[in-house]
This record gives sequence, C-alpha cells and structure tokens, in this order.
Amino acid sequence: MFRHKGNSRTFQHNVSLAVSLSLIAGMVNVSGVLALKILTTNVTGHFAFFAEEIVNERYSDALIFAFFILSFLFGAFSSGLLIEISERYKFYFSYAVPMVIEVILLVIVGVWGSQPLFIHHPHFVAYILLFAMGLQNALVTQISKSTVRTTHLTGLFTDLGIEISQLFFYTNEEDSTRLKQSVMLRLTIIISFFFGCIIGGFMFREIELKTVLVAACLLSLAVTLDNIRIYYYMFKRKVVSAIGKESKQAES
Repeated sequence: MFRHKGNSRTFQHNVSLAVSLSLIAGMVNVSGVLALKILTTNVTGHFAFFAEEIVNERYSDALIFAFFILSFLFGAFSSGLLIEISERYKFYFSYAVPMVIEVILLVIVGVWGSQPLFIHHPHFVAYILLFAMGLQNALVTQISKSTVRTTHLTGLFTDLGIEISQLFFYTNEEDSTRLKQSVMLRLTIIISFFFGCIIGGFMFREIELKTVLVAACLLSLAVTLDNIRIYYYMFKRKVVSAIGKESKQAES
C-alpha cells in the first residue's frame, strides 16, 4: 500500500491507501471542527478568514490564521524532506518516518488535548493537527504521484466532475477502463472521508478529542500490516532464491 510508488502502483494499491487514510483524515477533520470549531485537514477556508481579519484590521487574529496555513505547509515540507533524505540513504521504509511522526502527534492531541494548556489555547491543537495532516497529504501525494489525496475534497470533486463528463466521449476500451478506475478511486476517497467524519462524530460524543487516538491506532495498524506484508514478500523472495541456488548446484 505504501511501498509501491508512481508507475509501480496498481489500482488496488491506491484504493487501499485511499480507504485507510481518507477515513483517518475524516475522523481528524470532524474532531477538529467539534472540539475547536476549526478546520484541521485543509487550509482553503483559512485563507478567507485570514483575508477577513486583515481587512478588519484585526492583525493578531490574522496571524493565527497565517499560522494555521503555515502549519499545514510545514507539515508537507517536513514530509517531503524526510522522504527525500530516507531515499537518499536507501532507507527501505521511507514512508514510515512521516507516518510515525503523524501517529505521535495524534497521540499527543488525544492524550493531552483536554489539558488546561490546550483548553485555554485551542489553536495549539489546531497547529498540531494541521501539521499532521500536511505530513499525511504530502506523503500520499508523493507515493501516488498525485493520484491520491486524502485530507480535502475540493479538488477531488472538480476532477470527478471532469472525468464523469469524459466518460460520455471516451469510447476506446483502454481509455474507458482507465477513466472508470479513476472515477471509482475518487468516489472511494470521498466516501471514506465522509464515513470517517460520521464515525468520528459519533465517537466524539462519547470520548471527545480521544477520537484522534482511534485514528492514531488505525494509522499504526495500517503501517504495521503493510510492513508485515513487505517482510513476508522479502522472506518469500529469499526462500525462492535460496531454493533456486540449491537447484543449480544440484544440477551442476
């Protein structure tokens, strides 16, 4: 799900990635809205609020929205930097570093989000969640070559509308199959994000910000299962290689 990149990724790889991380993003999004009344998975709305505060000359409030935007940006920058460094030094699980940091940040919010410091300064929670979502979105974008995005839906609905219109004109079987898969992938992301919001909303009624702990557990599970799968295929490859060498030696 995470290991394959670019052209080596299949439709199934992207669907698995979309379902798991969009669900997590939806849970984080609704938790931020219900707990803080702040969007914590994208920055589009924050630009409008930032401009509003500038126009009304409330510069201290404008600075808060600027930090929201920069938190997401710095998360994306950090994810890209970590992946590039990991690949430069041939670290096989380059994607794991941003994911581990995201899990840690979600745990911090889930465990300490209800403490006095965060209650009196809720913007700190928003900074952390926006940074975490920046990490996630940049990672997904890089490994899927921009095919999958999981933290916001505006661009997805635009692409979905364009591709549905193209279905009426692309009669070539290869192009039609490719378009249908792309439409299905985008619908999968949208539906998974929606269900993440719904599930997270019901959870928030019972456990409040600890909802993001559940998201952290799901992310940890996804990374762990992916690593187990990788180790299994590596072990299988070694076994097959060893058997092949023994067969050659026996023949000789």
